Amino acid sequence: MERRNQTVVSEFLLLGLPIEPLHQDLFYALFLAIYLTTVLGNLLIIALIQLDSQLHTPMYLFLSNLSFSDLCFSSVTIPKLLQNMQSQDPSIPYAGCLTQMYIFLLFADLESFLLVAMAYDRYVAICFPLHYASIMSPKLCLCLVALSWLLTAVISLSHTLLMAQLSFCADHVIRHFFCDMSALLRLACSDVQTNEMMIFILGGLVIIVPFLLIFLSYVRIVSSILKVPSSRSIQKAFSTCGSHLSVVSLFYGTIIDLYLCPSANNSTIKETVMAVMYTVVTLMLNPFIYSFRNQDIKEALRRVFSKQIASFSMGQ
Repeated sequence: MERRNQTVVSEFLLLGLPIEPLHQDLFYALFLAIYLTTVLGNLLIIALIQLDSQLHTPMYLFLSNLSFSDLCFSSVTIPKLLQNMQSQDPSIPYAGCLTQMYIFLLFADLESFLLVAMAYDRYVAICFPLHYASIMSPKLCLCLVALSWLLTAVISLSHTLLMAQLSFCADHVIRHFFCDMSALLRLACSDVQTNEMMIFILGGLVIIVPFLLIFLSYVRIVSSILKVPSSRSIQKAFSTCGSHLSVVSLFYGTIIDLYLCPSANNSTIKETVMAVMYTVVTLMLNPFIYSFRNQDIKEALRRVFSKQIASFSMGQ
């Protein structure tokens, strides 16, 4: 790219979703409902795990962190999307764009590592039930959570610092609804080889390795259950694993296709729709898949409400 085409960018314009003005209000209401469902669902899960002592187990430690991650993950992009849908000025400052990108990567990567920790927890619980308490000790669980946060913070910061080194062209329109890495790289005038190489290398660490570990965990879980001829346990396991794997496949599949296997034939509309799948739809489904279909969560909800009703009655 020629040097004369470079400029100092103070802000970007987010093009948003390819929605006709006639349908703008309808989609605004739809995304607002999805966002509120995601927020309330995850807040309820976090509150239940904190209030019910029977949920103070490794599985629900990971789940509470996953719910917090989903809550923050959705709050990075959807509120700005909703604001721009009702505004005539879809601009975002340069520093705000990089900040959004950093926070987005932080919680997207954290989600990936937490899904691995949850899969490992289920693997140990089903395949080594007698040794579960000794293997999944509080110290190990806290270390896994802390390591997940540390790795994601370092990886996200690496991408953000590399992006901050780039020069951008006069065209500062981001053809996306948030400051996506791939969309920003298309606007860069300087060499992006280092950025692309880091996406490929760190993407393998954050996406491919966790996806394979999750898949292998569920393969071992299913093979372990099949050795015990119980139709009820088999049905329950396949139902749980199938639900989890469907969300995992949706989350990882779209990310792998977008960032690790980019195609010149991919249109902006296709990439935007795929991004909506893993930044909006998957996050809304997670509370239902991982918790509200969970008998422990349902029983905890009953216990908490029963305590609240009893306390209210005694207060009267």
